[in-house]
Amino acid sequence: MKKLTGWLLVLVMQACCLHTASAQDGRTALVPLPSVDDFTRGKDGWAFALGLSLEYESAYEGSDEFGFGVEPAGAVQWRRGDDVFYWAGQALGWRGLRANTWLLEAAVGFDEGRKESDSDDRRLRGLGDTDDNVELVLQARRALDANWRYWAIGRVVTGRHGNLGLLGVGRRFGDRLDGTGSEINVVAVFHDSKRANKDFGITARQSAASGLSQTRLGGGFRSLGLNYVFRHNINNHWQVFGEALYERFGSDIKDSPIARSRYEAEVGVGVVYRF
Repeated sequence: MKKLTGWLLVLVMQACCLHTASAQDGRTALVPLPSVDDFTRGKDGWAFALGLSLEYESAYEGSDEFGFGVEPAGAVQWRRGDDVFYWAGQALGWRGLRANTWLLEAAVGFDEGRKESDSDDRRLRGLGDTDDNVELVLQARRALDANWRYWAIGRVVTGRHGNLGLLGVGRRFGDRLDGTGSEINVVAVFHDSKRANKDFGITARQSAASGLSQTRLGGGFRSLGLNYVFRHNINNHWQVFGEALYERFGSDIKDSPIARSRYEAEVGVGVVYRF
């Protein structure tokens, strides 16, 4: 879950820097994909948006418990040509468009660890808390046509808790080039053994404390996922968005006592105000 404290720093940054914004008309969104938020309106300089989202999601990886949560939404962005630097929630990053067909991205983000208290039914009792983690995310999308109607995507997430990789394809709906409309992605997710056991493994000590069977997982296929994103501008300032995620776990993960469900799911809707 994202923390509100990070957004206090965002507000300070916006207050100090937004008045320096420069403008250069004539550009559309960096890419017309609804999953890539772009609040710059096609202009060079600073852009800022702030809002809230309501989410209904799994309590933790593999949980069969679901709950609602309210999260901050939006970002501080600075654009120059085909490059955008951004600060969104607990992630600081860059994305750039190259040759109109490659969208490259690099970001440093904060991943909150799992807590025993994440399960209201006390199903994590005895497993202890996993540490928070700073992760590096590298991503590339390759357009398969001139208008980013279809694309391929690859992503690597790495940190001290292990590595995760993603490969997939996507399809955009709608004709607008301002980043609104909707899209759908189908992805295959892979992880190494360190990442797999961080999320789904049970050590001998945890087994003795929890009563769950000791579990050791290897690396490889993790899940098959389906992701849908929607974004719509109500007017020049207000924007509504939505997202739905379904992830179906592989057989190794389903054998872990932590995976009470064979899938993970999330649905969220929100609104942001673009300054």
